[in-house]
Amino acid sequence: MAHISLNQFLQQVEDAINNRDGGTLGELLSFKDPHIASPRLQLESPEAQCERWFEQPWDELLAAHLRCTWAVSNHDFIEAYGCQTVVTQAFTKLFQSQKDENWSLPIMFSVCLDLRLFANSADIQLSRKGRGKPGETLEKAADLLMGCFRVCASDNRAAPEDSKKWGMLNLVNQLFKIYFKINKLHLCKPLIRAIDSLPIREKFSLSQLITYRYYVGRKAMFDSDFKGAEEYLTFAFQRCHSSSRKNKRLILIYLLPVKMLLGHMPKVELLRKYELMQFADVAKAVSTGNLLKLNEALEQHEAFFIKCGVYLILEKLKIITYRNLFKKVYLIQKTHQLPVESFVTVLKMMEVEDVDSDEAQCILANLIFEGKIKGYISHQHQKLVVSKQNPFPLLSSIL
Repeated sequence: MAHISLNQFLQQVEDAINNRDGGTLGELLSFKDPHIASPRLQLESPEAQCERWFEQPWDELLAAHLRCTWAVSNHDFIEAYGCQTVVTQAFTKLFQSQKDENWSLPIMFSVCLDLRLFANSADIQLSRKGRGKPGETLEKAADLLMGCFRVCASDNRAAPEDSKKWGMLNLVNQLFKIYFKINKLHLCKPLIRAIDSLPIREKFSLSQLITYRYYVGRKAMFDSDFKGAEEYLTFAFQRCHSSSRKNKRLILIYLLPVKMLLGHMPKVELLRKYELMQFADVAKAVSTGNLLKLNEALEQHEAFFIKCGVYLILEKLKIITYRNLFKKVYLIQKTHQLPVESFVTVLKMMEVEDVDSDEAQCILANLIFEGKIKGYISHQHQKLVVSKQNPFPLLSSIL
């Protein structure tokens, strides 16, 4: 395949079109396929040959694909992206013209995946040359993907097995990857709504569903919907194949902070298995109510947590650490009327800066407001009065 001639390649494409063989065409138009390594296909100007073989817009699509292989062979991803936009636009025209049939979905999957990858590489090359804004090419690619998405979403007449709606989840996952990369998470909301309203939403392939739940879970986490995030990320982690260690580790990076915020601390064996020991000291500090150790752990692994985008989420663990620390005070004193001064003392032990009675009462008020402590502050007697029944509710029952 790596030494295929132009005529052989075009013949294979023609046969696949005539047979409406989307799977083969998807491979022949994919940059994962070996044909792209053939020097005989890496053509700067293949338009004339393609016009002899195909009518519009197939000739335009094939010419742009072949020119793209030429650009990739020269490591020019800015040009490759430009060619792939022509491929995508030509395919969208074709796709729209095909009524009550979805045999070309595999072509869309290949074309759109390569468009996103080339856009990413083009952005890197542009930034090295000091041109363009970060993520600008990816944003343009998202607009083209939305063109395909609209064609899929508006296919309401076809029978379920012939519906283009089967292509929606693949495109949504591609768009999620772009929106997370360029930090435009608000654009995910209408896509989530579109998928959740589909009658076939549970019938997509497991791999697509795992990717979808992973991104929806991450978005829920950033929206502070921690129970929703736990549900989606747990689905993704449990169903992700055990051999996909890299992906399981990636899911855990976001599932662990969510679990900890809900009061479930990870076992050291799990952290060791997936090489995520950066979370071990954090989990230990939170569960023991040791604010000093938590600050040390966050500082020590700050670069890793920031790179993963979970640092600010882990910062939220401080309020739970306060809760666990104050629960110790309650267990030691064995009374439901706790002097505020006791909390000031333990906060000073944890080296909380400029702590006084007002600061301690402020922290206690926040914990009461969030439902992490059941009780009230008696300002007259300078005491925290906690409920005689379950004064420190389980965290998973609160959020």
